[in-house]
Amino acid sequence: MTLLERLSAQGPKRILALDGGGIRGALTLGYLMEMEKILRERHGNKGDFRLCDYFDLIGGTSTGSIIAACLAIGMTVQEIRDKYFELGGRIFNRKYKWYKIFEIDDLIKASYDHRPLEEELQKVFGDITLGDQTRIRTGLCIVAKRADTNSVWPLINHPKGKFFSSEMGKNSEIPLWMAVRASAAAPTYFLPQVIDVGGDLPEAAFVDGGVSMANNPALQLLMVATLSGFPFHWEWGDDRILIVSVGTGMSRWSKLPKQITKNHLLNWAASLPDMLMQDASWHNQLILQWLSHSRTPLKIDSEIGVLAEDLIAKRKTDPAYISYLRYNTWLTKPDLDALMGKNYDPKKIDDLVEMSNADSRFELYDIGAKAASVEIKPEHFPAAFNLS
Repeated sequence: MTLLERLSAQGPKRILALDGGGIRGALTLGYLMEMEKILRERHGNKGDFRLCDYFDLIGGTSTGSIIAACLAIGMTVQEIRDKYFELGGRIFNRKYKWYKIFEIDDLIKASYDHRPLEEELQKVFGDITLGDQTRIRTGLCIVAKRADTNSVWPLINHPKGKFFSSEMGKNSEIPLWMAVRASAAAPTYFLPQVIDVGGDLPEAAFVDGGVSMANNPALQLLMVATLSGFPFHWEWGDDRILIVSVGTGMSRWSKLPKQITKNHLLNWAASLPDMLMQDASWHNQLILQWLSHSRTPLKIDSEIGVLAEDLIAKRKTDPAYISYLRYNTWLTKPDLDALMGKNYDPKKIDDLVEMSNADSRFELYDIGAKAASVEIKPEHFPAAFNLS
C-alpha cells in the first residue's frame, strides 16, 4: 500500500500528537516506550513493529516534531531515545560566546548556537524531504509558526495537500531536517529558520510552533485530519478516530497575591510565555475531553471537573465524536516524591522543569517511563483500532 492509499483508505484512523517542551521531550519518550511495548504485544510481538505501523498520522511541535519525524521514518522508540540522549547533550551545551566577535550578531539574538542542532538533524534525516513517500512511512505533521505572517503552519506530507507541490507552494521539497528545525526554533533559544516554501511569499521565517495555541498539537492535528481545507477528510466517530496525546510534564503555577503585585516588567516578561503555553494546552485538553468519553480524563478545574457529564452537542449517553487519550505527569515535589519514591530537592524540581537543562534528560526519561507504567493500560486502546 502506498502512502497516499493508506491516508485515503476508509476505516479507523489513529493519530499521535506530541507536545513541545525542549529537553523535556525525554519524558515523552518514556511514555512512548511503554506504548510501543503494549501495541507490539497487542499485534503479536512482531519484532519489526513500529509506532508508524499503528498510527496513520504522527505530529508534533518543537521537540515533539523531532520525535514525530523520527517515528514517521520508522525508528523504534529505543533508537530515538539513544539518539535523543546524544543529541540533547550537544544541542544545549553550546551557548554563544560573548568574546567571539564574529558571532556577536547571533549572540544578541539567541542563547544557543543553532549549528549543532542543524548538524544533528541532518545526520538523522539525511536527504529525506517532506514529500518522500517511501522513507516517510505514515502521515506526518510538523507544527511550526511562520513569524513573518504570524500564522501557524502545519507542514504535512499528504500528496494531495494544497501546498504540497503546486503554484501555491512546494512543501514536498522542504528537507525534513529543515522542517523540524523550523518547528524547534524557540525564540531566545535558537535563531529563526528561513525556508523557501514557494507561492507568492516564498521566503518564510519560522519560529517554534510552541509560540502559538499548538504547543500541545492534538487539537491542531484533529483539525488537519477532518477540516475540508486539508486533504485527509477522515470520518468523525469514537470508533473512527483515535487521538493519543503525550506531554512533556506539567508544572503547577502557584503564586501568592503579594508576589504577583510586586512583579516588575522583567518578571512579567519571563513569566508570560509559560502562562500562555499552559493556558493553550489546557484549552486543547478541555475541547478534546468535551468531544470524547476519554479513558484518561484530567481535571480541568474545580468548577467543571473532568467533564464526565458533558459531551459537545450530544447527550452523554450518545457515541462521542472521537476516542481520546492524554498522557502527562506533574513535575512537582509531592507528585514526583510519590511517583519515584524519592525525596526531591526543590532545586532539582526547578532543573527538571527548565526546558534547556540537558543534564536532566536521563531523569526525565525515567520519570516518563515510571509514569507510563502506572498510567498507560492496554484497555485504553479500543479494539476497533486494532490493525487488521
